[in-house]
Amino acid sequence: MQEFLTFPIIAVVIFLIYILSVINILPEYERGVIFRLGRLLPEAKGPGLILVFRPIDRIVRVSLRTVTLDVPPQDVITRDNVTVSVNA
Repeated sequence: MQEFLTFPIIAVVIFLIYILSVINILPEYERGVIFRLGRLLPEAKGPGLILVFRPIDRIVRVSLRTVTLDVPPQDVITRDNVTVSVNA
């Protein structure tokens, strides 16, 4: 009797772990681009609860936050040979 119950219990536990791994939560500042069998789905998903079926789908998270970079000033020579410092 015990041998007949171990396989279904193991199968149910593996299935529950898979179902829990399917659920993804994207924050407000991210979107998810989903590839299904290597092809891009038409719309970006997010924010909130997203279901991604792992062997078939792949999700790439894209941040929508603004990134600021410090650009050092650069000296540029104009057409009339005047040196101008450009600070972006």
